[in-house]
Amino acid sequence: MSKTIGIMGGMGPLATTDMMRKIIMQTPAKIDQEHLHIIVDNYPQIPDRMAAILGEGTDPVPYLIKSAQLLQKAGADLLVIACNSAHYFLPAVQKEIDIPILNMPNEAALYIKKLKFCKVGLVATDATLQKRLYRKPFQSLGITLLEPDPTMQARVMKGISYIKEGDLKMGTDCLEKAAYFLYQQGAEAIVAGCTEVSLVLHSTESLTVLDPTDIVTQSVVKAAFEH
Repeated sequence: MSKTIGIMGGMGPLATTDMMRKIIMQTPAKIDQEHLHIIVDNYPQIPDRMAAILGEGTDPVPYLIKSAQLLQKAGADLLVIACNSAHYFLPAVQKEIDIPILNMPNEAALYIKKLKFCKVGLVATDATLQKRLYRKPFQSLGITLLEPDPTMQARVMKGISYIKEGDLKMGTDCLEKAAYFLYQQGAEAIVAGCTEVSLVLHSTESLTVLDPTDIVTQSVVKAAFEH
């Protein structure tokens, strides 16, 4: 029997529905009954993770713990967080529940190591860059991580804001410029290190994009069917 998956979501809502869709698409099911039982807590009132990490906002940890405990009580056996920046608070949340939370940056690093990429670019929030959420696991595996310069990073943040507002066209334009900038700096591939980024940034003939949400959902499905 498969495990029940809990998604800690709402950060933002579009990224949450994208993660659920990817879990469904990754599941080897031929009929409804073969799909996984997924419980979603779409909780947009969780305070801004980036602001908190930068010391400018309300601590989201009590809200994240509330979400995790709610999902555990509802019957989830395994949790996944539909937000990159929120992984900074994962250790504090994990201590308050009895079920595991998959770590998206760690899963991405392990997957990209298997692909034998040596140098990749990261498109992510200021907070994710500042707290080295991807740099630490990537460096531990010998993968060089390239980041945008300050001017281009400002464009990344603008693009993420556009997506949260629902303007996917303007968001895509900003993020594609950042991705190609990193490609020109020598990146072999681009890591979409924010769940909003992975909504609009996709591989093309001239650009390889690696989506941590897609990677972690593969891990979710594998873990769900493990006994």
